[in-house]
Amino acid sequence: MHDSRRIEQAAAEWLVQRDRGDWGTQDEQSLQDWLSADTHHRVAFLRLQAAWREAGRLQALAAGLPDGTVPPRPAWSSGVAGPQSTHTHEDVEAADIAPGRGRRARWHHALAATLAFAAIGSAAWLGWQWSGRHEQSYASGLGQLENVVLADGSTATLSSDSRLHVRITRAERAITLEQGEAYFEVAHDAGRPFVVAAEGRRVVAVGTRFSVRRDAQEVRVVVTEGKVRLDSPVDGDGRPAPVSLLPAGSVATAGRNGVLVQSLPIADAERYLQWRSGFLTFDDTSLASAAAEFNRFNSRKLELADAGVADLRVGGNFRWGNLDSFVKLLELGFPVRAERLPDRIVLHTR
Repeated sequence: MHDSRRIEQAAAEWLVQRDRGDWGTQDEQSLQDWLSADTHHRVAFLRLQAAWREAGRLQALAAGLPDGTVPPRPAWSSGVAGPQSTHTHEDVEAADIAPGRGRRARWHHALAATLAFAAIGSAAWLGWQWSGRHEQSYASGLGQLENVVLADGSTATLSSDSRLHVRITRAERAITLEQGEAYFEVAHDAGRPFVVAAEGRRVVAVGTRFSVRRDAQEVRVVVTEGKVRLDSPVDGDGRPAPVSLLPAGSVATAGRNGVLVQSLPIADAERYLQWRSGFLTFDDTSLASAAAEFNRFNSRKLELADAGVADLRVGGNFRWGNLDSFVKLLELGFPVRAERLPDRIVLHTR
């Protein structure tokens, strides 16, 4: 069997084992060790996991059939196995190989032996295999995060109210951040740099982890692993655009006045990305800036009635989904009075 087929079959084995009810801490550690051993392991697992989820755990039941052979139709009626699926003689043989495991055992054999059919559930993945081109847009709602697996095995986590357009071919990986913020874990591919465009700037990586945030006039890049290159637009005189090389721990803010780069311990840089875990982290931050962060995640907005309250400094970790608790803490610890209205909360100096 070709190496890539062996890796994908192993990924399928891990995926089905994890779906069983007896999955434990030691099993999870073994899986993580396998994923960390080789980037190809991780890419295969993520790709198959996406297909598994989107196909509703497709039951192809084609164990032992030659490559390219479609299993008998009763074994995969309508593309998704259901509790009333009709089984063939081949189904019984697959079940007999591992007696006592019932339907999950049949899924196990089917998935491990027919990865191509499992991928049927992922239209983007299948289109990539056929044409070598994947193009799709992704979006997250206000107060929601969206995790997506791209055709090359990279992953993206969209923050609240964010939009992303992805175009991946065999020659390039081009991503446009149209709105909001996204965190990327990039599958290594030296021949196809991973390029994120936002506000006329380009963030270029090969295999790394970083976030890009697009505000009205600024782009912020946070690098937590590897290195990325930040390209600026060509100026009006046609002079070469400035380039910033950003190692892990870098927080770069690019705006009209150029690029400001902070070099931080990686743990401090990670604090900018706590939104992935449901938190916002402030450190001697103006209440005006803190309110703007909460407003990115909530339909009920924070408004500041006067400069006095806007200039107050706050610090700590707060759940972005629990605006009321944040406001109560402000009332307890600061000279702040909150006026609660149906669509907003107005903060006044007390």
